Amino acid sequence: VEQDAKKIYFSIDTNIAYTDDEKNVEMVATPSTEYKITTMIDFNSNVLGTQHAYLKSLKCFKKEVANCRTFCFLHEIEYLYNNNLIKGGDLDNAIVVVDRVLEKDELEKLAKMFKKDHIEVKQEGILNNLKLHHHNEPARHKLLDIVGDLSLIGYPIKANIIAYRPGHKSNIAFAKKIKDYIRKNKTMLDVPVYDPSVPAIYDINYISKLLPHRYPFLLVDKIIELSDNHIVGIKNVTINEPMFTGHFPDNPVFPGVLQLEALAQTGGVLVLNNQGGPEKQFDTYFLKIDNARFKQKVMPGDTLIMKMELTQPIRRGICEMKGSAYVGNKLVCEADLMAQIVPRVTK
Repeated sequence: VEQDAKKIYFSIDTNIAYTDDEKNVEMVATPSTEYKITTMIDFNSNVLGTQHAYLKSLKCFKKEVANCRTFCFLHEIEYLYNNNLIKGGDLDNAIVVVDRVLEKDELEKLAKMFKKDHIEVKQEGILNNLKLHHHNEPARHKLLDIVGDLSLIGYPIKANIIAYRPGHKSNIAFAKKIKDYIRKNKTMLDVPVYDPSVPAIYDINYISKLLPHRYPFLLVDKIIELSDNHIVGIKNVTINEPMFTGHFPDNPVFPGVLQLEALAQTGGVLVLNNQGGPEKQFDTYFLKIDNARFKQKVMPGDTLIMKMELTQPIRRGICEMKGSAYVGNKLVCEADLMAQIVPRVTK
């Protein structure tokens, strides 16, 4: 059953690599705003060749990956069978790769093993000539394995995973490295990731229609994430802004009170958009600021990433939100904010 609670993701901000020289395995997780996986396999097989598979989003998992069956090579079958390791396997739910021509007595033995009347293979190929769901089904199954094994990390992650010749053993070892990294960097849990190359959800033109603020007091440049109960906005801090003339000469620092104002404006985009957008003409006014903390200085040249989350449903025009502002993955400011939504008075 799908739940309404917002998922908490861990965004990886550095490369995490795993190698197994003995098995010729290489895996790496690189920073990304999404969870993406690429697998590559090469088992020196003329039948399989080299294959790769790509999952651009978990939304594609059901259609592109979920039906991809496990596979093994013919020379592995007898060992697995004799050690009771393929009791649930048959020639419909598993792919057996045949990389040599089989004699008649070998085919009869395999037929008996799999309780089939007849088994055949066309030269080198797939045992019983099984039709593949996808041309690269083995590589896609390796991708499926990674999705399952990395779920053991305990957190959904945002990262680009690239894996060469992965297997369950290497996947688990890789998952342990990622989990250890998360344990050491838990303060980064659910830190918004800003990729300037990704188009904004709302640009400054839409924001200007929604908010009444104007230069020099419009402190949100664009919106990069938006849901019913959270929003992430961007404020590019530049030396051209007038407050730096006096705050402070020869030591420009973006004022903490303006960080709170920028957070409030970001939250205003969320609540006013939920009220019907620019056509409805509402304004928001501060009622209360609690638990404000300023962790480090914000300087010209920094990009302020502002996240606002509703802490409870809006009632009678009162909205309460938790605000956090980041530069990179460093928390620079946080506060609990309360505001009131009021119809705009036009003169």
